[in-house]
Amino acid sequence: MALPAQKARYTFADCLTWDERERIEIIDGEAFMMAAPSRIHQEICFEIGRQLGNYLEGKPCKVYPAPFGVRLFEQDGDRPEDVDTMVEPDLSVVCDRSKLDKYGCKGAPDMVIEVLSPSTQRHDQLVKLNLYQQAGVQEYWIVDPENRTVRVLLQTGDGTFRIHEVYGQEDVAKVNVLEGCFVELSKVFSE
Repeated sequence: MALPAQKARYTFADCLTWDERERIEIIDGEAFMMAAPSRIHQEICFEIGRQLGNYLEGKPCKVYPAPFGVRLFEQDGDRPEDVDTMVEPDLSVVCDRSKLDKYGCKGAPDMVIEVLSPSTQRHDQLVKLNLYQQAGVQEYWIVDPENRTVRVLLQTGDGTFRIHEVYGQEDVAKVNVLEGCFVELSKVFSE
């Protein structure tokens, strides 16, 4: 399906009318089609999601893989027509169940993970980083399959991200928002 008819400004109300098989994000009212992810991208997402899911079993926090709509700036009382930013992180960890509804997440997840692709590198490292920072995401992982690294950014007291750690493929990465949770990167970057 092609991008829906051009409009000056898209909202979440438009998203609700689109074919749900299409991956389209809206950022400040502008629509962005998302390419299908590669096999390696999907394997990395699956493995990180599997490890997080295993850790979270029986706990209040949940991990959600894409496609999972996150309306970063939606407030209580907002109508779909009022919401002009909705993204689909590769993985989202949400601990506040009140943020969840039948469409996804309303507000900032506790943790977001993006796996870089050639077509999304700039978008994930600049545009989305700034959005996640503004929205108050506490922990943002940027996973680089080519270099087999994970950059962990944490929210500081002044509302900005700072690089907390850079892990390599043989490291065990600490998940800072989940006490006692670690991800074995040798399993993530196994190929």
